[in-house]
Amino acid sequence: MNAKLLFLIPLLPLLGGAVNALAGLYLPRRVRAAVAVLAVAGSFAATALLWPLAAGGGMRITLFTWLQSGNLQADFGLLFDPLSAPMALMVTGVSTLIHLYAAGYMEKEADTARFFALLNLFVFAMLCIVLADNLLLLFLGWEGVGFCSYGLIGFWYAKLENARAGRKAFIVTRVGDVFLGIAVLWLFALCGTVGIPEINSLAATLAPGTLTLLALLLLGGACGKSAQLPLMTWLPDAMAGPTPVSALIHAATMVTAGVYLLCRMFPLVALSPAAMIVITLVGAATALYAATCALAQREIKRVLAYSTMSQIGYMFMAVGAGSVAGAMFHLITHAFFKALLFMGAGCVIHLCDEENDIFRMGGVAKKSRFVFLMFLAGALCLAGMPFSGGFFSKDGILLTLFAHEGSWYRLAWLVGLLTAFLTSLYTFRLLLLVFAGKPRAEGHAHRLPKLMRWTLPPLALFGLAGGLLNLPAAYGGGEWLHHLLGPLAGAGHAVDHVTEYLLAAVAGCLFLFGGLIAYDRHRNFQGEAPAWYKTFLLQGWQADLVVERLLLRPFNAIADFCWKGLDQSVIEELLQTLAGGCLKLGDRLRRLTSGRISHYLSGFGWGLVLMLSWFLLTLVKHG
Repeated sequence: MNAKLLFLIPLLPLLGGAVNALAGLYLPRRVRAAVAVLAVAGSFAATALLWPLAAGGGMRITLFTWLQSGNLQADFGLLFDPLSAPMALMVTGVSTLIHLYAAGYMEKEADTARFFALLNLFVFAMLCIVLADNLLLLFLGWEGVGFCSYGLIGFWYAKLENARAGRKAFIVTRVGDVFLGIAVLWLFALCGTVGIPEINSLAATLAPGTLTLLALLLLGGACGKSAQLPLMTWLPDAMAGPTPVSALIHAATMVTAGVYLLCRMFPLVALSPAAMIVITLVGAATALYAATCALAQREIKRVLAYSTMSQIGYMFMAVGAGSVAGAMFHLITHAFFKALLFMGAGCVIHLCDEENDIFRMGGVAKKSRFVFLMFLAGALCLAGMPFSGGFFSKDGILLTLFAHEGSWYRLAWLVGLLTAFLTSLYTFRLLLLVFAGKPRAEGHAHRLPKLMRWTLPPLALFGLAGGLLNLPAAYGGGEWLHHLLGPLAGAGHAVDHVTEYLLAAVAGCLFLFGGLIAYDRHRNFQGEAPAWYKTFLLQGWQADLVVERLLLRPFNAIADFCWKGLDQSVIEELLQTLAGGCLKLGDRLRRLTSGRISHYLSGFGWGLVLMLSWFLLTLVKHG
C-alpha cells in the first residue's frame, strides 16, 4: 500500500473547497453540494482504506518542506498512527453526514458556494491538526479552523448579531492561540525541532518547572479552541451560524481540537503532576459551570452548546487523570450523539416554523415521530442512559477519577457525578419542553428534505452502540480503543469489578433521578416563574459582563485616553500649533515681498544702516 496516498485524506477536502471557492458561482446548486460531499466522503474512504498503515507505531511521511530558515525546518508531513487514525476516521465520517445534511438544510439558501467552500476548508484545517507531524503544521490547521469558524458562524452577516458572534469567536480563540504560539516557539528553542515525536521524546530532559509552564501554555491554547474556562464565552454565541455549522463545530471540528492537542502532547504534559491537576480542575469547573447554565437556556441550540462545553470538560478531566484512552473514547462517542442532537435540532426548528425558543415549541413528537425518536436517541446518550455509548465513555472517566490518588481527583469525581445528574436534568427538560404536550405557538411546519432525515439514523446507531469501541472488561468487552492506543492510552481504572458495578449503578441512578425530577417539573409546562438565579444562569453566570468590566472597559478607557488625551489633545494640538505659527510667520514674511520699489529701497537703506552700525561698533571695540 502506497503511503503517499495518505495525502489524499487532507487534500480532497482542500480541493473541494477550492473548486467551490473559485468556480462555485458558475456551478448549479446541486453540483456545489455534490462537490463538497464527495470531497469529504472521498477523504473518509481514503482513511478507511489506509487504516492498516496506522498499525504498530504508525506511518510518518513528508510531502515537501514548506518553511525553512536556519535550524528551523517545517515539513508538510503527516503522522498516521493509532491516535490520529481513529480521530481522522471520526472527523471525516461525521463530517460526511453533516455535509449531506447541509445539502438539504441549505437547499433554499442563495450563497451556497461560499458556504460549502468554507465547510470543506474547515474539515481540511481540522485534518491538518489531526495528522500533522510537527507543531507548525498543526498550528497552521489551528489557525485554519479559527478562520473557517469566523466565516461560518457569521455566515448570515447581514444581521449584525451574527457578524458579532463570528467576530467574538475569532477574537476569544485568538487569546488561546497566543499561548499555543508561545509554547511552539519555546519548544523549538529548547529542543531545536518542531517535530511532535521528537519533542515528546525529549520532554524528559527538560527541567520540571519548564515542563509545567509549557504544559500550562498548551492548556491555554486548548481552552481557547475547546471553550473551557475562562475562554468559553464564544461558544454559546456561535449558534448564530447555520445548524450544520453548529454540528460540525461541536462534533467533528474546532472544540475537539483542544482535547486532541493535549492527547497528542500527552508524553510531555504527563511529566508535570501540577499541570495535570490544573487540567483536571479546569475540566471539572467547566463541566459544572456549563451544566448549570444549560438548565436555564431557552434557545434550543444554546442548551446543546453548553452541553458540549460540559462534555468537553469531562474529556479534560480524563486527560488530567492520565487517561488518553478515556478522553478519546468520550470524544468519539460524543461526536456521534452531539452531531445527531444538533442535526435533530435543525429538524425541530424547521418543524416549528424556524422557531428556536423551546418555551414556544411543544408537541413536536406529534409532528414527526421520526425526528422525536432520533433526537431521543441522542438525548439518552447525552444524559448517560445505562449501556449507551455516552454512558460507557462518561462512566470510564468517572472511574478513572475515582481510582486516582489525590484529593483533587476525588473532588473532580464528585463534581463529575453532580454534573452527570445536572446533565440528565437539563436533557430531559429539553426533551419534555420540545416534544411533549401541545404546541405553544402557531406556526407552519416546513418540509424536511430527505437528506436531513436519513443522515440521522447512522448517528443514532453509532451513538447508542458507541460503547463497543472501548467496552470495559467488566461487561465482557476487550477495551479495543485502549489496546489500539497502546502506551499512549495512559492510566486505566484500577478498581475491582464489584466497585465498577456499584459506581455504574450510582451513575444509572443519577440518570433516573434527573429524568424524574425533570418530568415532575415540566410535564405540564405553563411557563417558568422569573427568578434572579434563572437570569444569572441564562446569561452564563454574567461571564460576558465580567469580561466587559475587567477587560473591555479598561481597554476602551486606555484607548480613549491614547486617542483623545494623547493623540488629539497633545500630538495633534502641538502639530496644529506649530503649523499655525509657521503660517503666521510665513504671512508676515510674505508682506516683505510687496512688489513696491520704495519698500525695497527702504529695506536696502535700513540694511545699510545696520551694517554700518555693526562696523562702527567693531572698530570701537578693537580701537
